[in-house]
Amino acid sequence: MLITCPYCGPRDLAEFSYQGDANRTRPDPASTDPEAWNAYVYDRANTAGDHREYWQHSGGCRVHLAVTRNTLTHEIKDVALARDGAVKKPSARRKTGAKA
Repeated sequence: MLITCPYCGPRDLAEFSYQGDANRTRPDPASTDPEAWNAYVYDRANTAGDHREYWQHSGGCRVHLAVTRNTLTHEIKDVALARDGAVKKPSARRKTGAKA
């Protein structure tokens, strides 16, 4: 399976670390509601089809990604930066001595 990193391009799955389900909403950190925390930690949907997940390019640029993957075929449908949900390319750097 290949995941296309916005910075590094297509890379093998071995370069990435699974970080968890991107569909769950974390309770307020100040919450003391045990039912809300229990549901967040233990309740999992076993999705068949498209599923949004967090991955980290741990063997490369270390960026965190939000990946939409089909759990039946493992086809990657979408990859975005996890922080802002949109793919942003790094700005091009000018080489020293290069003319504009």
